[in-house]
Amino acid sequence: MLTPIVTTIAEIREAGAAARRVGKTVGFVPTMGALHEGHAALVRAARSSSGFVVVSIFVNPTQFGPKEDFAKYPRTLEADQKLCHDAGADVIFAPSAEEMYPERSLTFVEVTELDAELCGPRRPGHFRGVCTVVMKLFNIVGPDTAHFGAKDAQQARIIRQMVRDLNVDVDVRVEPTVREMDGLAMSSRNRYLSPTERATAPAIYQALRHTKTMAFGGEIDAARLESALHAELSAIPGARIDYARILDADTLQPLARLDRKALVAIALFLGTTRLIDNLEI
Repeated sequence: MLTPIVTTIAEIREAGAAARRVGKTVGFVPTMGALHEGHAALVRAARSSSGFVVVSIFVNPTQFGPKEDFAKYPRTLEADQKLCHDAGADVIFAPSAEEMYPERSLTFVEVTELDAELCGPRRPGHFRGVCTVVMKLFNIVGPDTAHFGAKDAQQARIIRQMVRDLNVDVDVRVEPTVREMDGLAMSSRNRYLSPTERATAPAIYQALRHTKTMAFGGEIDAARLESALHAELSAIPGARIDYARILDADTLQPLARLDRKALVAIALFLGTTRLIDNLEI
């Protein structure tokens, strides 16, 4: 029997309550579906530390801009259900937009400052939508732990700040990025790449690794490292750079020198597909 799917808030709350009544902790993996091995790794991480694992599948309309890919974002619920079953999820919460956002929903959650760089300026309102839906899901599911991927480093940092500032009783765990054999970070959007674009995409990770190698070799000037990273990414056939930045890993603000933990983060387009990736130094 595949992992059961529930679609209402009442059903998922009762499923979690039933698990807690028998002493189980609740692990949670929020997703937008179109699941891949990276998501499976999150489910397995939740399974290893929790007695009851919930996966949400909800393509959240409030985090998409007017010119973004909400309408064409892949919906693959049948395949997602099988992946969740194989990875060990106990239940899937797949609500409708109407269930999550009743008529005249007027409340939003926003974390300031941490969205000033990287994806924030390029996707206005995106992180407000992310924080709002994640807070709603935390309130609905009531998890003990919630598992996010390190590929979305800015998102994970913002969610951790939200949880801290609003005293949300959930342990946010950021799991390592899962990559294809050639280094490309797994993403639901990889399926949009043409064969030619897919063949060149591993150069993104190679550029990140080269930047890390330069830093470990003694180059600590952030501007020079950013310049070298930008040049290497620009050499990828068909690439259009959105950003290539080196920031303080905690504040997500620019660094002059690598004198603390840093985040090397990139976003670029291959054709019409926007890919993100990062490494910590």
